[in-house]
Amino acid sequence: MSNSRYISVLLFLILFTLQIVWASPIEAASQANPVELAGIRFAVHTDAITGDNKLRLVVDVAGPVQATASLDSGPASRLTVDIKGASAGKIAGTLALDGNIAGDVNISSVDPSTSRLIINLPLRIEESDYKIFTLPNDPTANKPFRVVVDIIKPPPLPAFHYTPGLSGKIIAIDPGHGGTDPGAIGPGGSQEKTVTLAVALKVKELLEKAGATVYMTRMDDRDVYAPNDGATEELNARVVVGNQNNADIFLDIHANAFQNPNVGGTATYYYRKSLYDKLLAQNLQNSVVNVDGLNNRGVNQANFYVLKYTRMPAALVELAFISNPDEEKLLNSPEFQQKIAQGLVDALDSFFTQAAKIGGGASASSN
Repeated sequence: MSNSRYISVLLFLILFTLQIVWASPIEAASQANPVELAGIRFAVHTDAITGDNKLRLVVDVAGPVQATASLDSGPASRLTVDIKGASAGKIAGTLALDGNIAGDVNISSVDPSTSRLIINLPLRIEESDYKIFTLPNDPTANKPFRVVVDIIKPPPLPAFHYTPGLSGKIIAIDPGHGGTDPGAIGPGGSQEKTVTLAVALKVKELLEKAGATVYMTRMDDRDVYAPNDGATEELNARVVVGNQNNADIFLDIHANAFQNPNVGGTATYYYRKSLYDKLLAQNLQNSVVNVDGLNNRGVNQANFYVLKYTRMPAALVELAFISNPDEEKLLNSPEFQQKIAQGLVDALDSFFTQAAKIGGGASASSN
């Protein structure tokens, strides 16, 4: 064997050995000195930013451990949390939880150095609906090492039963701002209220050609509630248009703005009133980005008034950044406005097809 090949083999063996021997401090400690779970408690609170109701489950541990989770989804869900480095100890058994977000949790030992929590959930949740993490001990606050599990309340499936297609659907469209409120203003002087109305009117025309009924919060440049009104009165007046007309969908159209003129792209927002809201937002975002070719800024959850207080699935689309000179020009282009409008209509059509597979039955507007 040549010297170079001998050295290569030797280095491989050394690295392989180190890989086996070198574990993380927590992993090494948990494997060598397993401890016991010391206590378990839970609380329910409301997230101030998203408005979500959350259940927080906290497990006290006598020393450092590692925690992993896996989700078994079905009509109801089961979340399994394995804690490596600790047995269940004296807290083994079943603990009733709030009964709304989570039914109960069963605590047991898989082996002398691993405990398992099985959390039974009354409704289906997604991977994004839970989070698991650990917190170190804090001697000054007399707090031990902790494993924390956060679970978001799963949104309900409301009494909407959609059918595919746009024909017969009732759509509420809200062109953002208007009247005494210009919204964001671009570097070229373009006003958000003008471009949102232009796109909304094109969406209205396309939807009506497809057989839908459209209710607009405004058809021209005006305040919906009253000139120089307060924000709550104005936003509520827009919500009322959707609620009083029993709309199937509420579509809010806006343009974004930022101090940095180079920032651009399309984003869509939703509030988790139901399983349908996120589905609507995803369809709108995917379709608009596909036709406008702008930076995809994603689908985001937000506690916006018009999304929270409408009684039907709702989404707010920030078409582009009016503060970006290039995107400002696009927003003022009739050709671009038409492309965006068609993308929004295609998204609504796709949404109804997908929503029908979830609930089936008659249109929500016929209930």
